[in-house]
Amino acid sequence: MKPYSIALLLLALVCSIPRCSYAQHHADLAPAEIDQLRDSMMEPDTRLKLYVKFAKARIDALDQLRTDPKISAADRPAQTHDKLQDFVDIYDELNDNIDMYVDRKDDIRKPLKTVIEADAEFQAKLKAFQDSLTASKEDTKPFEFVLRNAVDDLNDSAQDHRKLLDEQEQAAKNRKKHKGDKQQQ
Repeated sequence: MKPYSIALLLLALVCSIPRCSYAQHHADLAPAEIDQLRDSMMEPDTRLKLYVKFAKARIDALDQLRTDPKISAADRPAQTHDKLQDFVDIYDELNDNIDMYVDRKDDIRKPLKTVIEADAEFQAKLKAFQDSLTASKEDTKPFEFVLRNAVDDLNDSAQDHRKLLDEQEQAAKNRKKHKGDKQQQ
């Protein structure tokens, strides 16, 4: 093989690496969930509500894991980590979709209200989860980092969601006012 061909092959290999690692960061969605999301791509209201539903399912699975007597104490930390990561991944996908709709200049005031309500619910559940860990003195090292990230991301995102809703409300008022001014002329 010529050096030029080897260089091209190596370049192609290097270029494919980021795509592979990017694919691993997407949420682990069930095929039915993927189908629902695919069908709602152009409907921000439906799509964002689906992500909220999926995030609730992940956080509920975390609650069930914590109380499931079938899970051994030795397995619980690793499974807790996985359930928390599942929640974080779905929540990140929710935020990515919000950003996509904002970039497209879609009006997402209605689904944002649902997201903000869910933010409060998720914050309460994670706070209760943290409190239960403190009370039980359970070993949290296997999932401490992902839990802290989940709480921090959730708090930051909840604040961003409220700010975005305010911005969207203001923009809607400005559009309405501008439309009224045009009609008077």
